[in-house]
Amino acid sequence: MTLPKLTNAQIAWRAAQDIADGAYVNLGIGLPELCARFQPEGRRAMFHTENGILGFGPAPEAGQEDWDVINAGKKAVTLSPGAAIFHHADSFAMVRGGHLDMAILGAFQVAATGDLANWRLGASGVPAVGGAMDLVNGVKQVVVLTDHVTKDGKPKLVDTCTYPLTGVGCVTRVYTSLAVIDIDPRGFVLREKPAGMSLDELQAVTGAPLHTDGPVADLTAPKVD
Repeated sequence: MTLPKLTNAQIAWRAAQDIADGAYVNLGIGLPELCARFQPEGRRAMFHTENGILGFGPAPEAGQEDWDVINAGKKAVTLSPGAAIFHHADSFAMVRGGHLDMAILGAFQVAATGDLANWRLGASGVPAVGGAMDLVNGVKQVVVLTDHVTKDGKPKLVDTCTYPLTGVGCVTRVYTSLAVIDIDPRGFVLREKPAGMSLDELQAVTGAPLHTDGPVADLTAPKVD
């Protein structure tokens, strides 16, 4: 089956549409970083990175990088008006003190209970926890951006995580290449899916039951790079 998937940029665009104006948001390494490019007009979130910036913007144009201004993934970023740069210990104090509204993270697996695994692919994987364990315990809301399936077609949304956990019961919403899904006491609650994909087709590539609350909206995004 050929899946009608969103690209990574489109996943980030869709998630960015739900970031509240004025929110303090940590953008995780990888796919979540792209959200800084797609803030809706008239809104401005304050993006945070664990290595010590509050108020960074999208990546600079090629050749315009300042390599003293990077995010936690060692990628060059721009500074928005009013940005602050500080010691990473102060950055983690913001996280642990509950001062951030949201963390947008990547994932290897998300369980129907809200458990998150995003730092190690089993015993043989290279550990890369970074600040994720602090983030999932310190921020007010944890959101995940991910492809719906692995490269070999296995579900990344599962009943129970099989990889080492980053946090327990911490994820409340997932934006994937095929769906927008909330997590509540029932498990995965489907909010959006591609118009050309049936619920049964989506369920076939999801590793736990999908619940609905009435009609499911169409998952759409413009063509973005």
